[in-house]
Amino acid sequence: MTQPHVTGLRSIEYGMPDVKQAARFFEENWGLATVASAGGAVYLRATGPEHHIAVVRQSPKTRHVRINLAAPDKAAVDALHARAKGLGVELLGDPATINEPGGGYGFAFRDPDKHEYRILADVAQHADARMETDRPNKLSHVVLNSDRVEAETKWFCDSFGFKLSDRTARMDFMRCSRDHHSLALASFAGPSLNHVAYEVPNLDALMRGSARMKKKGFKVEWGLGRHGPGNNIFTYFIEPNGLVCEYTTEVDQVDDSYKTGYPDDWKKRVQGPDRWGFSPPASERLHRAMSGIIEAYAVEAAA
Repeated sequence: MTQPHVTGLRSIEYGMPDVKQAARFFEENWGLATVASAGGAVYLRATGPEHHIAVVRQSPKTRHVRINLAAPDKAAVDALHARAKGLGVELLGDPATINEPGGGYGFAFRDPDKHEYRILADVAQHADARMETDRPNKLSHVVLNSDRVEAETKWFCDSFGFKLSDRTARMDFMRCSRDHHSLALASFAGPSLNHVAYEVPNLDALMRGSARMKKKGFKVEWGLGRHGPGNNIFTYFIEPNGLVCEYTTEVDQVDDSYKTGYPDDWKKRVQGPDRWGFSPPASERLHRAMSGIIEAYAVEAAA
């Protein structure tokens, strides 16, 4: 019998001191659209079918609050909860109907690094899904920092059915769908958010979205480049509260025939984190932000 497993990434929830300002960034600059507001939080959608892919909640300090994952149906949610309970996962309640925009049925838990997650099924979907030339169509992946990367990876695979796609000298890439990775873990001193990647339809959309960000006064902190594991094209920016946002496209689609790469393999395949070698090195500001050092900054006026 097939073990129950997570089947995708739904959304990321942020906590930020100024919810209106943060929502304005995601709408006017990043290319998302407000789909609902409730309890002081703003829910933002991409152009794809998922009800929302980002939530901004009120918080005294900037942080990520929760990562929402997908399960195919209520039976899978119940089976995943039972499995997690049997494995001693820190559960934050039993499966229940979700009374907030998008709805659904699910339960929340914490991983050993104390990050919070929720597994949801039966979430509302949009009938007007489409691809646009400069906007994200879905949430691609979330990268977290940990000082116990291999142990965390094993925990996700054992508890919720993730699979290791690739391991480099400093990162593990895990999948739960055809996407090469939906979660990744980077080796840093202690748990924090590294970055969040939003998928756009193609290279042209990535360039158009990146151009919009530049015109709005945001610097490209790293890119244009193409990663090794995942083979995805990228540009990285820092939003005004100090968190890292990535536009990405052309993420490898894989299945169980995919051969996991390990550090020695990747040393031979790719010299550095950009296959092309075209992009200048990532900015020092990006390195700090990816390590979990959150520094709000004033956006420079566009020329």
